Amino acid sequence: METKLYNNQGEEIGNIVLPEKIFNNKVNKALLWEVVKIILNNQRQGTAKTKTRAEVRGGGRKPWPQKGTGLARHGSIRSPIWRKGGVVFGPKPREYYQTIPQKKRTNALLSALSAVAKEDRIRVIEGINFDKPSTKGLKNILKKINLDGAKILICTDKIDKNLLLSARNIPDIIIRQSSDLNCYDVLWADYLLLTKNGISGLEKRCDLSK
Repeated sequence: METKLYNNQGEEIGNIVLPEKIFNNKVNKALLWEVVKIILNNQRQGTAKTKTRAEVRGGGRKPWPQKGTGLARHGSIRSPIWRKGGVVFGPKPREYYQTIPQKKRTNALLSALSAVAKEDRIRVIEGINFDKPSTKGLKNILKKINLDGAKILICTDKIDKNLLLSARNIPDIIIRQSSDLNCYDVLWADYLLLTKNGISGLEKRCDLSK
């Protein structure tokens, strides 16, 4: 599998062969759905809460006598059928966190990488290095690669501080180091921009023989 290779200035200098063991696997959609669901659940705070009729203030007195008024029988104005009453089956604080087995996490990442590779949504750059933060410089590089305006995931072996500062004012850009990459990040992006060192890091990250 081949994709375009760019130099540090964003100029196309040829093609590069992508490692087949990472980018040419069967896409397991069921596994991707499962792992993405867990990743999103793990981001939930779980602090949503509603009050039951026992927790709502007021309603201690019976609103009117049981008989003789011609009205329906009621014991409290904080009953769930009353306005401003308690909620019957509302949410309560809970923990949404789930663990993902390492092999399952890795196989989901391989599926996601293979899916974007087959759709030709991967670009490789030799490196993105700045002597000082430069949002304009990063924008120029992305424009030369025809990625401006797209949702981009930049994957490197190590996150450079100058690159991080250069990208923080550009919308829809995520920077991840290869050891922290997950399938949700890959599926979120329109394009995956890899550095050469990032590919080497992915080979270590996705080594299933460990």
